[in-house]
Amino acid sequence: MKGTVLMIIGSAMLATASFAADDPKLVAEAKIKETEARTTALAQVRNGTVRAEELEREHGHLIYSYDIEVPGKSGIDEVNVDAMTGKVIAKTHEGPKLERKEAAEAREKLEQKP
Repeated sequence: MKGTVLMIIGSAMLATASFAADDPKLVAEAKIKETEARTTALAQVRNGTVRAEELEREHGHLIYSYDIEVPGKSGIDEVNVDAMTGKVIAKTHEGPKLERKEAAEAREKLEQKP
């Protein structure tokens, strides 16, 4: 039962605009506002809509990570914007298989939290 509830919560979270609340310490450290980073990310993906976003530290960079969905295109485009400079540092396409894997990892993180 607990796994089913967490799976439903995890699925609902993926349908919202954010995976999780951003860490206040990371928000304070970021020099670029989220709205500016979002505009930069959306400029990289024509006709895209942000499906999920996260402020995180990855490979030594503080980044805004956006999962952007495009109507009629399977998977999502992930765009990473440097939270210190506002520059795009990565843009990749993730197919449905990789999306499912990341969703499973997100659910695991939820299950591990007390």
